[in-house]
Formats: sequence, C-alpha cells, structure tokens
Amino acid sequence: MAEITALFWDVGGVVLTNGWDREGRRRAAEQFRLDWEDVRSRHEMLSADFETGRLTLEQYLDRTIFYRARPFSKDEFKAFLFAQSQPRQDTLAIVERLAASGKYRMATLNNESLELNLYRIEQFRLRNYFSAFFSSCFLGVRKPDCAIYRMALQIAQRTPEESLFIDDRPLNLECARLLGMSTIHYQNTAQLRNELQRIGVEVDSQ
Repeated sequence: MAEITALFWDVGGVVLTNGWDREGRRRAAEQFRLDWEDVRSRHEMLSADFETGRLTLEQYLDRTIFYRARPFSKDEFKAFLFAQSQPRQDTLAIVERLAASGKYRMATLNNESLELNLYRIEQFRLRNYFSAFFSSCFLGVRKPDCAIYRMALQIAQRTPEESLFIDDRPLNLECARLLGMSTIHYQNTAQLRNELQRIGVEVDSQ
C-alpha cells in the first residue's frame, strides 16, 4: 500500500452535523407547520441544481417554501436552516491533530449548496484545518458521481493510491474505491481512529 499523503473528508455527518438533510427538513416542516410531503417532493425536484450551484438559496426557498404567502419571514426560516449545523467536536479534534502535523494535504469532499457551504466553512473555521474545499456547489457535480473524485484528485495533484476518503455513506465510497483510493466508512470516532491506524495514519503520534 502506498503511503497516504492526502485526506479527503466528507463534512455533513463526519466533521459537522448534516446541514440540510431529510431530518433537518422534517424538523423545519414541524417547526413551521408545513406540509411535509410538499416540502419533500419540492426539495427532491430541486436538490441537484441546489447542490451544484445552479440554484441560489433564495431561488431554492422561493420554489420550496415561499411559493405562497407564509406567516413567517424568509429570514426566520434561514436562521432555522443555518442553526441545523453543529460541530462534531470529537471528529474535529482528530482533524485538528492531523492538520497540525503538516504531514497530509487536508481537503473536504462534500455535497452542499453554496450559501450553506460558505456559512459552515466560516462559522466552524474549517479553513484552519483544510487547504481545499471540493464541494459540489463549486465543482458542479455531486457524489457519488465518479467525476467529482477525479476532479478532486486532479486539482489536489494526488494519485488515488496516496489518497484516503472518509464518508458516512457507503454509496459515496464506491467510486472512490474503484478509482483506487483508500476509504473509511465513518461510524464513530473510536472506529475512525482504528481505521486510520490500520491504513497507517497515526492520530495520537502527531
């Protein structure tokens, strides 16, 4: 096995909580007394364009929530949406140690809409840990499409054999493995530490 020199991290579900996933949308439907099936179906129709930067947050909300008058403001809804993002401190502690070691190219590789992605990078100071952000809203393609992994590797100037990708969804790991990347299916921090050690990435020795 080649020495790992680049670590690519999913954000939602690994480094942070999910920003606007199914559970977050369901909570929003309950909080604002929305028709869940309507929210679900409208989101599904627009999610690809939203997460690949072809639809702004304003446009997305106009189509999914504010296509008719509401008893709450768009600012109130946005505040709720952004508040769904919280740090996963245990994982961030591992990320911080690996970044501080200077041994690895640290990057994110995630599906996220533009405004939410920028908010999360700024709010949780992710630039302190990651030197590149390979997000679907920047690259115009989403996981699990193989193209996003190829683009990340090409831009980072790393071979698949020296690269590791960490994600909490098995489907998102398949193309990475097919390209020759090492992968970790994230489940919890203890398991993550063990898997990193197995691959040769020592966290506690940093």
